[in-house]
Amino acid sequence: MTHTYQVKGMTCSGCAANVRKALEEVPGITQAEVLQKEGRAIVTMDKHVETTILQQAVKQYGNYELSEA
Repeated sequence: MTHTYQVKGMTCSGCAANVRKALEEVPGITQAEVLQKEGRAIVTMDKHVETTILQQAVKQYGNYELSEA
């Protein structure tokens, strides 16, 4: 299953890479595509992962805010 999220706080490609890495480290996430200019993350998961878990993951890498699109 694939879900799209809004991500705030990304200002460069390094930020997008941090968000992608944070999301892909979450168990159950198989792939994350992060589009910095659009402020979006397209996340593919093999089982449902709660949004709060994803929010906590990205906060570990910076001042990013993730929300459901």
